[in-house]
Amino acid sequence: MTQGVTQQAIGTTHQWRGVIEEFRGRLDIPDGTPTVTLREGGTPLVESGWLSELLGADVWLKVEGDNPTGSFKDRGMTVALSVAVGQGAEAVVCASTGNTSASMAAYAARARVKPLVLVPQGKIATGKLAQALIHGAQVIMVRGNFDDCLTISRGLAEHYPVALVNSVNPMRLQGQKTASFEVVDFLGDAPDVHVLPTGNAGNISAYWLGYTEALADGSATKAPVMRGWQAWGAAPLVDGAPVKNPETLASAIRIGNPASWTLAVRAAEESGGTFRKVTDDQILAAQRSLASRDGVFVEPASAAGVAGLLLEREEGADLRGRTVVVTVTGHGLKDVDTALATFTDIVDTVVDVDVEAAARAAGLE
Repeated sequence: MTQGVTQQAIGTTHQWRGVIEEFRGRLDIPDGTPTVTLREGGTPLVESGWLSELLGADVWLKVEGDNPTGSFKDRGMTVALSVAVGQGAEAVVCASTGNTSASMAAYAARARVKPLVLVPQGKIATGKLAQALIHGAQVIMVRGNFDDCLTISRGLAEHYPVALVNSVNPMRLQGQKTASFEVVDFLGDAPDVHVLPTGNAGNISAYWLGYTEALADGSATKAPVMRGWQAWGAAPLVDGAPVKNPETLASAIRIGNPASWTLAVRAAEESGGTFRKVTDDQILAAQRSLASRDGVFVEPASAAGVAGLLLEREEGADLRGRTVVVTVTGHGLKDVDTALATFTDIVDTVVDVDVEAAARAAGLE
């Protein structure tokens, strides 16, 4: 009897299949595209009790660090790699500040194609570099910034038999838009406001694409205001001009000339949203608060949207009664060096093997 019940339960339980299989009918991809997946997507929408109480709003965190390689990039990479493989690609290339390289290398390994990664010399977090290397990528460091790496990657894809899988590839945005579908499915509608960090600007473009499609097909009754947050030293969309030498501790958004500039501006304008910027100190403070108050550890760039909400609160913005979704794009373990650098002393106290000494150190006496 027990065995029969167990088998029946297993037979009726839905296991998440990954972005392509869950949303194939809503993806604009070629017929017959194979599926290269690590079962990405299906990430949790976690209520932020801290931000909700602080803002008087209903604030949710879309925790994209729960994807297989620890960032939102997996959503787009499963589609880009699948389409590339379906079209006969034997090698793929990307420019990256870290997360794209980690994701591409993992999916290329899965697809058994050659991954070629171009990264700015000395400008990539160790954790992300380790991911790319362990997955078998050939890593080329460029004496320049991300934009220089992207220029080379475009050239390689144009003149050599490799497929470019940066977010200039529209298949990337097809995958990334699925996060909007998941938000709508969970909340029952689109939020009033969607906040997210913005670097190369593909993600805000993809979210807006997803929300507008959800509105068009009737699964949502509205589309949110899109608010993109950049770092103070890398804020081309805020300043209205490319930044030649972008600088910020938030390496994932250290980009001076976003590839999806036009699409991102359209998303902001059509939604009634804005692009603004926060300082590195504000980003790091938001990162620590999010981890210590909500239990969600994100890499610095991921905290830019949270820092933006806190800044707007200080300025008197009123979000009371609104539903707000904040995308936190990558896991904090991606860049532990920057996180630890914010502590003056990593270990508070060292004691001998003594219960009373430990109690005194903990303030229990």
